[in-house]
Amino acid sequence: MAAVEPLTLMQDARFHKLAELLIGYSTRLKRNETVLIEAFDIPDEMTIALIRAARKVGAIPFTQIQRGRVSRELALNATERQLNLTAIHELARMKKMDAYIGLRGSNNITELSDVPAEQMKLLAKKMRPVQDQRVKKTNWVVLRWPTPSMAQLAGMSTEAFEDFYFDVCTLDYRKLQPGMKALKALMDRTDRVELRGPGTDLRFSIKGIGAVICGGDRNIPDGEVFSCPVRNSVEGYISFNAPTIYQSIGFDGIRLEFRDGKIVDAVSNQTEKLNKILDADAGARYIGEFSLGFNPYILHPMRDILFDEKIAGSFHFTPGQAYEDAGNGNRSQVHWDMVNIQRADYGGGEVLFDNKLIRRDGEFVPKELRSLNRSNFVKR
Repeated sequence: MAAVEPLTLMQDARFHKLAELLIGYSTRLKRNETVLIEAFDIPDEMTIALIRAARKVGAIPFTQIQRGRVSRELALNATERQLNLTAIHELARMKKMDAYIGLRGSNNITELSDVPAEQMKLLAKKMRPVQDQRVKKTNWVVLRWPTPSMAQLAGMSTEAFEDFYFDVCTLDYRKLQPGMKALKALMDRTDRVELRGPGTDLRFSIKGIGAVICGGDRNIPDGEVFSCPVRNSVEGYISFNAPTIYQSIGFDGIRLEFRDGKIVDAVSNQTEKLNKILDADAGARYIGEFSLGFNPYILHPMRDILFDEKIAGSFHFTPGQAYEDAGNGNRSQVHWDMVNIQRADYGGGEVLFDNKLIRRDGEFVPKELRSLNRSNFVKR
C-alpha cells in the first residue's frame, strides 16, 4: 500500500476560500486590474493562494513581503531622509494599484514597543501620504493572520483559534446587509446620541455626518456601521472595558472625560504614555469615529483591534483621525479605536438615538435592526 502523504498547508482549502473572498468580494478585482498584496509574517502558502485567486479573475498581482523584526530594526534609527525616500517610492507604487490587500501576521504584537515614541511619530507622519492614497484611491482590505501569540491573547489553543479565525473571517456578510442598511439609514437621520453604562455617560451629535457600512469590503473580519461625532459636541465621560494595544503598548482601564468635544482628562494603567499619545498633535484629543460593532462570532477582546472593534454588542470611540466619508474633518496622525462591550456579561449598557432606545445590553431593539443580533446566527 502506498504511503499516505501528510496534509500540507498548500492543501488547506480554507486558504483558498479566504483568498477568493478577498479577491472576489472584498476588493472586487476585475480583469487587468492591479493589486498589491502586502504580507506581514504570514505563510508563503497564503500569499500564493492570493496570487492564484487574483490571476484566476485576470487581475495582475504584486507582492511586498514584510517581517516584524526587520521592520523594528528599520524603525529604530530611521532618518528623515530615509523615510522621505521610502515614502516617495511606496507612494509611486501605490498610485499604480487598483486594489490593496494587507494580511498581517505577528509572532510578537509588541515587537515595536521599544521603538522611541518620537520615531513612531516621525514614521507615521512620513508614511501618511501612502496610507491616504491606499484608503482614498484603491479598493482595499486588511486582515490579521492567526498565530500562536494571537491564540494566547484569546485564551485559546492554536488549533481552536485557527478554527475560530476562519469561521469569523469567512462569515457570509451578505446576511448582515439588510440590518446594516437599516442601521445606516437610521444613523444618517440621527442628531443626538447617548451612551450609558458602567463608568459611561456620554452625549454627542452625529447630525449631518452620515454613516458607512463595513460589511467585509474593508476589514476582515468585519461587521460594523460607523459615523463620527460633530467635532465639538462630545460631553461627558466614558470608560472602556476592553483592553487595547497602541504603538505596541498595552493599555487597560482607559477612562476619558470630554468638554466641548475635547479630551480634558485621560487615565489608564499607563496614564503618562496615554497622554503622550493624545498630545501627539492638535487633533489627537478630538474624536474621529463612532461605531457600533456586531460580528456574531466575536465575543471577547484579544488586544487585536481588527477583531475587537467588531465584537458583538460593542461600540468603539476613536481619538484622532476622521475618515473622509462619515467624518468631521478632524486630522491627526493618531487613530485609536477604543472599545466598550455592552453585553450583559460585560456589565450591560444602552445606546440611544434622539432619545429612542436603539440597543440594550448589546441587543438591538428596533425591529428593523434585530437581524444584526447574535441570536440570529448559529455557528457553523
